[in-house]
Amino acid sequence: MTARRLAREPGVRLVLVARRKDRLDALAEALGGATVVAVDLTGPDAPQAVRAEVETEHGELHLLVNNAGARWGGKFAETGAENVERHMKVNFDAPVRLTEALLPLLRATAAKNPARPVAIVNVSSTSGRVGRAGAGGYSASKFALAGWSDSLAAEEAGHGVHVGLVLPGFISTEGFPQAELVAHPVLRRIVSRPEAVAEAIIECGLQGKAERYAPRGYWLAAAARILLPGLVRRAISSGTLTPATGSDEQH
Repeated sequence: MTARRLAREPGVRLVLVARRKDRLDALAEALGGATVVAVDLTGPDAPQAVRAEVETEHGELHLLVNNAGARWGGKFAETGAENVERHMKVNFDAPVRLTEALLPLLRATAAKNPARPVAIVNVSSTSGRVGRAGAGGYSASKFALAGWSDSLAAEEAGHGVHVGLVLPGFISTEGFPQAELVAHPVLRRIVSRPEAVAEAIIECGLQGKAERYAPRGYWLAAAARILLPGLVRRAISSGTLTPATGSDEQH
């Protein structure tokens, strides 16, 4: 959805990166053309492969969207450190390594034309501000991504590279269908669509916004976590703020 939204911006040339080449090719065709890089971003050579393709095909880079993510549900006592490490590898290490590879190109692009926006958008989660039972590994990785984004923003501002942070709530996607929430007559109202995240990415990338919840109202959960931590913990413990957790979900 983000690629489709970005494709509507004038003069945009897209580089699509994911594991499944058949889907990337189909999307590129639907968009009227795009560079396709089919790699697993957790692989050791993946970041440099992406950089090589971007440099060869385009020579510059104005926007990097780190949107890879996965969630495997389970309580820590049952899934242990291995599940935390599994999340960190996909949700934190992969974006960090890709950013490291592409940062020199982003800086060079910003220096060449300071009038045009150059940005990194990291897609964290509301779970990166409020931890939930059964999703500790996921929350840990998304908390890490949010904290690193704040530091990176301060470091790169002087180089003309903006860093934005998007924090989605419950979004109905292929990897996260939110089936139980969608089926609930009341809770279905808190589930949003991928279009909301795509617009948030546009705001934090092309329009220079620092941080954006999607939908916007989810900032209330993060604010409550700071102002009323005891109340939020009780709500989590009682199951009020505990989402249905699945396994092997990846996007």
